[in-house]
Amino acid sequence: MVIIGIAGGTGSGKTTVVNKIINSFAAGEVTVIPQDSYYKDSSHIPPEERSKINFDEPAAIEWSLLEKHLDELRSGKAIEMPTYSYLTCTRQPETVHVEPREVIIIEGILVLGQPGLRKKMDVKVYVDADADDRLIRVISRDCVQRGRTPQMVIDRYQEVLKPMHDRYIEPSKRFADLILPQGGSNTVAIKLLTDYIESRLKK
Repeated sequence: MVIIGIAGGTGSGKTTVVNKIINSFAAGEVTVIPQDSYYKDSSHIPPEERSKINFDEPAAIEWSLLEKHLDELRSGKAIEMPTYSYLTCTRQPETVHVEPREVIIIEGILVLGQPGLRKKMDVKVYVDADADDRLIRVISRDCVQRGRTPQMVIDRYQEVLKPMHDRYIEPSKRFADLILPQGGSNTVAIKLLTDYIESRLKK
């Protein structure tokens, strides 16, 4: 089993990189564990207060459960991965059954900043992209998927996303084994990464 951590700023192209890795392997060989599935439940907080939660700092994630699930997958056990709703900011009653696979990808903005989680990774990747490109992607995504207006997204970017990126995400780049500039469009770097994964699996 090879465990890969993929981090990078919001809107950097992590999902594109993950999808290109998945498409490079046979069906069923790759399992993806999104950091976002492990946001702490906020159902006990009044709905009007939930919009003020900072989802871009490490305290928002239940890291202990993520690490526990990763250990179980490595030992050959299946897990029940939690699900989370951005619309209600609550953990959902439904879970996703995840079987161990040859390649496990842990994907999320903060995953390289957690020492315990980093130690479990065989390969650490940071997906890099210009701030302007990331902002455009975030506006497009949040307006369509999360019901926000462009102005709401810009305000959140200035007040939360950029400060948290500078404080937690960008510094985690130094822990990466591989930095992918140009996000998911860097086909050469992605090919090098998938070739390395294949060589590890053969060993």
